[in-house]
Amino acid sequence: MTFRRIDTGRFVAENAKRARTRDVVAEGLYIASAATRLSLKNTMLVHILADGEDFDIERYVPEAREVLLTLAAEAEADAERAERERKLARRRFTESYGTHDYRSRDVRNLRRRRKQSLHVAEELRARADDREELGKLIVDARDAAWAEVAKNIDRTLRIEAARPDLEPDYDRMRTARMQALRLVDLPKLRARRRSIDKQVEHREQGIVPDLLAPSAPSAPGGFDPAELE
Repeated sequence: MTFRRIDTGRFVAENAKRARTRDVVAEGLYIASAATRLSLKNTMLVHILADGEDFDIERYVPEAREVLLTLAAEAEADAERAERERKLARRRFTESYGTHDYRSRDVRNLRRRRKQSLHVAEELRARADDREELGKLIVDARDAAWAEVAKNIDRTLRIEAARPDLEPDYDRMRTARMQALRLVDLPKLRARRRSIDKQVEHREQGIVPDLLAPSAPSAPGGFDPAELE
């Protein structure tokens, strides 16, 4: 029996490389799915809310497929670009001048990036032909659209239904708000008014402001007009 020696270090490195590739592909697919759901959600909001249509999964299957195929084409374009850059980089041995100025030492990474982009494109095209996968994307987009509508309705109702007598802390908070108005907002408004009046007076007298003059002292009550800048 013949035994073949296994290079443990190389075996571990190859497994780590495959794991990184899987992670990158999974991340690319996650981003693509999120982009598809967002596109479908916006379309649903237009058709259902603005146009008054009923929700129908079949209505959005073509669009979901089109978005996935568009993203697959973009991934394939990235793969082609990485291949062109790889072919140019393998003949360059000088120092790089920027992030995308590739050299011979970048050839391996560019080859890996091309392979990863092709994996993403292949998976996206497979999902575009998978009716069940399309249905999941559409349902997820519907749930996201409803969550957004529900949040907007809840916000509107809270604003329109707000009544002082229904707020247990209204009196205490009203006192605090009035104190803030008297101690902070009104002094700022008065200081701002005085500043504007003084600028108008100086312009009428032909006085040019001295930009090197020291800052104005604080107004009575501890208010600093510089806070308005």
